[in-house]
Amino acid sequence: MGSFKLGKMTLGSLFKKPETLLYPFETKPAPAGLKGHIENDMKVCILCGICQKACPAHSITVDKKAGTWTIDHFGCVQCSSCVRACPKSCLTMLPTYQKPTRSMAPEVFTKPEESEEEKAAKEAAKKAKLEAAMKAKAEREAAKE
Repeated sequence: MGSFKLGKMTLGSLFKKPETLLYPFETKPAPAGLKGHIENDMKVCILCGICQKACPAHSITVDKKAGTWTIDHFGCVQCSSCVRACPKSCLTMLPTYQKPTRSMAPEVFTKPEESEEEKAAKEAAKKAKLEAAMKAKAEREAAKE
């Protein structure tokens, strides 16, 4: 009796599309509701460490002095706690699968160095803010007299 079921399944699979794919070259579409993996936009990240504290699996490590943000994708449980906790919204949960790797090493993101133009713009903004504060202080003192 069992051989009839096996024969039916075997003959049926001859006329169907194959279930397997040539994985690195062909990929299946992501199913609905797939949480995927975490991505960090390091240009926006301020390395505050709130995501590290919110991670229940302790998969995120933030080193502000070194300017690095590290995630262990193999320890991550895709709960999105870090995404919700991020004050700058630089973390996103991408609905794609993580790329295959040969080693179980954590992924390290490094804060990019600021360009000369960005440094000059920051200095100009800081100087303008200081001048505005000094002007406001002088006006308050003049109003008191």
